[in-house]
Amino acid sequence: DVQLQASGGGLVQAGESLRLSCATSGFAFSTYTIGWFRQAPGKEREEISCIKSSHGRTYYDDSVKGRFTISTDRAKNTVYLQMNSLESEDTAVYYCAATPGDYTSYCPNYGMDYWGKGTQVTVSS
Repeated sequence: DVQLQASGGGLVQAGESLRLSCATSGFAFSTYTIGWFRQAPGKEREEISCIKSSHGRTYYDDSVKGRFTISTDRAKNTVYLQMNSLESEDTAVYYCAATPGDYTSYCPNYGMDYWGKGTQVTVSS
């Protein structure tokens, strides 16, 4: 069965960095679209970044472009989200998700088929 588990969250100060990891199993890692999403209290879920490992095409939301970088390790079936220059507005629960669909020009916020447990990221001012 498909499994995804996000980890690496924590409490940091504004301007600092974190790297999130999403360990996956049970599906064709290279051919699926895998993405990062976040949800803050009182807000709707936001798409952050997506990648398809087979061709490496990526998508970033404008709010994180230039600060966050998504990458994959095919040998470990793991996707990463390097988050630099963190801001208070980045505080949220971060989730990783996957779909067999080929979506890299945007993240299908409501079209992902499999979701993992989230990891909390808190950025203090």
